[in-house]
Amino acid sequence: MLFALVCLDKPHSLALRLATRDAHVAYIKSHGTRVRIAGPFTDDADETLIGSLIVLEAADRKEAQAFADNDPYAQAGLFEATTITPWRWTIADGAPRA
Repeated sequence: MLFALVCLDKPHSLALRLATRDAHVAYIKSHGTRVRIAGPFTDDADETLIGSLIVLEAADRKEAQAFADNDPYAQAGLFEATTITPWRWTIADGAPRA
């Protein structure tokens, strides 16, 4: 089952995000193909990172929650809010977007 994890950063937390980015990326990569897509949200000017979107394959919500809780960003206290919602992948062309 797929889950969309939408994580919004606390205000004025870019320094914390950047300081923990390497650990976060390593964590995401360590889960291989279970992470279907992942990337940051930006502000309207596309200049400042303000959150994260991760689509994760997990057996159930409990497993998705454990993944979210163990993310180095979450453990560092970066996120103001995280939602985990079952998600159905319906349309994709497979091409990365700029």
